[in-house]
Amino acid sequence: MSANNSMPQKLKAFERLLTIMEDLRAGCPWDKKQTFESLSYLTIEETYELTDAILEKDLNEIKGEIGDLMLHMVFYSKLGSEVNAFDVADVLNAVCDKLVERHPHIYGDVIAETEEEVKANWEKIKIKKSNKSVLAGVPKSLPSMVKATRIQEKARGVGFDWDNKEQVFEKVQEEFKELHVEIDANNKAKIEDEFGDVLFSMINYARFIGVDPESALEKTNKKFIKRFQYLEDGAKAEGKDIASMSLNEMNAYWEEAKKR
Repeated sequence: MSANNSMPQKLKAFERLLTIMEDLRAGCPWDKKQTFESLSYLTIEETYELTDAILEKDLNEIKGEIGDLMLHMVFYSKLGSEVNAFDVADVLNAVCDKLVERHPHIYGDVIAETEEEVKANWEKIKIKKSNKSVLAGVPKSLPSMVKATRIQEKARGVGFDWDNKEQVFEKVQEEFKELHVEIDANNKAKIEDEFGDVLFSMINYARFIGVDPESALEKTNKKFIKRFQYLEDGAKAEGKDIASMSLNEMNAYWEEAKKR
C-alpha cells in the first residue's frame, strides 16, 4: 500500500472497482435491489461518517470512508447506465468540463490571485450559465447551518457582503440585543425569528474569522460528551446515582474533566 501510486496503478484500481460493481449488480441480491432513492439515505450516512473521521483526524478511517463514498458514486453511475441516461465516463467528463470552465485562471486568460477572486469568478460563471437566482444552487435539503454558510458565500460571490469582521461582530451584538428585547416582551413568535437572526449572524462572523461553524459545533459536542461521560464514570465509581447528585457535586467532576 502506497500514497504514491503511479497513474496506471490508480487507473487499474478504479477499473477494479468498476468491475466489482458490475459483479455485485449482477449477482448480489442486495445490490440488485438498490435504486437511486434507496442509496441516497445511505450516502448521507456515509458522508457524516467521513466527517466524523476527519474531525477525529483518523487518516486510516478517512481512507475507508472515502472508499465507501466512491463506491456510492460508482453505484449511482451504474444505475444511470442501466436506464441509458449516463455512465461513469459521462459523469467524470462532465465534472472535468465543469472544472475547466470554472477555472479560467488555470485554463484561460483570466487573472485570479486570491482565494476570494477564485470564488467570485466561480459564482459569476455559474450565474451566467444558469440564468437563475444567485442562491438557486443551494440545496434545499442541506442542514440549516451548512445552508446558511453556502447562502452567505454565494452572496459574497457577487459582492453582497460586509467589508470586515468588525462590522459583522457589531451585527452579531445588534441581533443579540434585538433577541433580548423580544425575550423581555415574551413575544414567542418574535423570539424564534430573532434567535434565527442571531445564529445567522454568528455563522457569518465565523466565516469572516475563518472558522467552520459546523465543525466547531461538532467539536464542542464531542468535548461535552467526553466530559459528561467522565462525570458519569466518576459518579459510578463512587456508587452514586448521577440523577440524585447536586449540581455542585457534578460540577466538581466537570472541572476535573476539563483539566484532563
